[in-house]
Amino acid sequence: MRGAKRAKWVVGAVAVALAATACGGGSGDGGGGEEPVSIGISEPKHLIPSTTTETEGSQVLSALFTPLVEFDENNEPFEVAAESIEPNEDNTVWTVKLKPGMKFHDGTDVTSDSYINAWNYGAYGPNAHDGNYFFNFIQGYDALNPADPDGEGEQTAPEPTTDKLSGLVRVDDTTFEIHLNAPFSGFKSVLGYTAFYPLPDAAFEDIEAYEQAPIGNGPFKMVGEWQHDQLIQVEAFEDYTYTDKPLVDKIDFKIYQSEDTQYNDLIAGELDVVKKIPTTQLAAAESELGDRLQMFEASAYQMLAFPTYQEEYSNVEVRRAISMAIDRDAISETIFQGSEVPARSFVSPVVAGYRENTCGEWCEFDPERAREMYEAAGGPDTINIGYNADGGHKEWVDATCNQLNTNLGVQCNGTPVAKFAELLTQVEEKSFSGMFRMGWVMDYPSMENYLGPLYSTNGSSNYYGYSNPEFDQLVEEGRQAPTEEEAIAKWQQAEDILAQDLPAIPLRTVTNPTGFSENVTGVHLDLFDRVDVLTIDRA
Repeated sequence: MRGAKRAKWVVGAVAVALAATACGGGSGDGGGGEEPVSIGISEPKHLIPSTTTETEGSQVLSALFTPLVEFDENNEPFEVAAESIEPNEDNTVWTVKLKPGMKFHDGTDVTSDSYINAWNYGAYGPNAHDGNYFFNFIQGYDALNPADPDGEGEQTAPEPTTDKLSGLVRVDDTTFEIHLNAPFSGFKSVLGYTAFYPLPDAAFEDIEAYEQAPIGNGPFKMVGEWQHDQLIQVEAFEDYTYTDKPLVDKIDFKIYQSEDTQYNDLIAGELDVVKKIPTTQLAAAESELGDRLQMFEASAYQMLAFPTYQEEYSNVEVRRAISMAIDRDAISETIFQGSEVPARSFVSPVVAGYRENTCGEWCEFDPERAREMYEAAGGPDTINIGYNADGGHKEWVDATCNQLNTNLGVQCNGTPVAKFAELLTQVEEKSFSGMFRMGWVMDYPSMENYLGPLYSTNGSSNYYGYSNPEFDQLVEEGRQAPTEEEAIAKWQQAEDILAQDLPAIPLRTVTNPTGFSENVTGVHLDLFDRVDVLTIDRA
């Protein structure tokens, strides 16, 4: 199943490389030798599964953990750590049977309690885990997350009266039930997300110490501790039996503050994989890398978000005018050379239910109308666009600002924040003033995953202060729909509301131009922007 999943997204020379690795797959002989292969990443925000909701931490955790389910070439979930996952008749109770005899890296057993304890910890409100939202499907979530009586006022939410989700029921060592608040026919796919990994007992002895050297159930285990802003090293776990064993002995996740530095290290032979070639190097990469530059389909898309809680951006006419003043086609062609495609919808084309141009007239480039609307609505004279400097965003943000300067007659400034983790923290705390760029990679293959977490009132990544009860209701009705077709119909209605409200505007869908050295083969990026740690091998 894993091989079938990967093949869909692989082209050219990498497909040849994968054929070669398939011959040796599962040997477990660590044929790559002692020298680690190296993959460039930015500094993760966290390395505890239930609070790791960004791609860099997710990349590392994909080596350290094996999920309950992964996804085939049709984006359908299949069991990996689970032996079976079965719903009852109305999709409100899901019974998970684990594969028996599985071990964590410290030699302890992976049991039902490993999941129940981990999920309770992630769902417990006072722990403030970024993935807390994903447990709201499970009965008892509200008891762990009491409402703040006056919102963002002076009062604070009361302490929870329990630290356990009532909807998690242990049956035996390898079987447990998940009781949901409402029917959800697509819940099996949700279980593939990072937040639903298990934790060993050792994690709860000192969670802060655990995060520096996570113990997982995956194909690789940590070597030493997380060397912040420098390196995370993992090595093959000798007792791993969930899937084929890794083909390399060690992987170094080298942490960079700049995508350009990553690329320069690749060319200098100091780094084996750059997941995304920076836009400034795309032209040179074609000649410098040849067939070691590969394009991988991605689920990611880029958007520009509005802090709707700030008075300057509370008027939807201001937001619409800004969207119409941006020439998406010109930026995609001149800055990204076609590697990122203009987006005018709120979900990725890779998920069922996608429709072209749901944003309609508000995403069409019309500078004259945009200026008239902006001036009539009293838009701000100065606009700031925040972006993370470690992600290669300066060029397109500057280009967008130039367009807004010209087309709206404003002073637009690109405002860099050093690290993506810092930008996330600032927008989450609403301490950043101005618009900000956001990118979204799906957590699981569903249209709902582009709507619920990003735009629901209590969505985990709703950094814009957006709230529309009708939108929330349609997203929930989609979750509870008995069939995928009925669910998609509800979610498309919810997307149509976004197109009118524009708390964020779609900019581009993404194809990842990935570069690798002559030292490695089998390099493949999945739809979640992660290098597959089980196919990569030394050349």
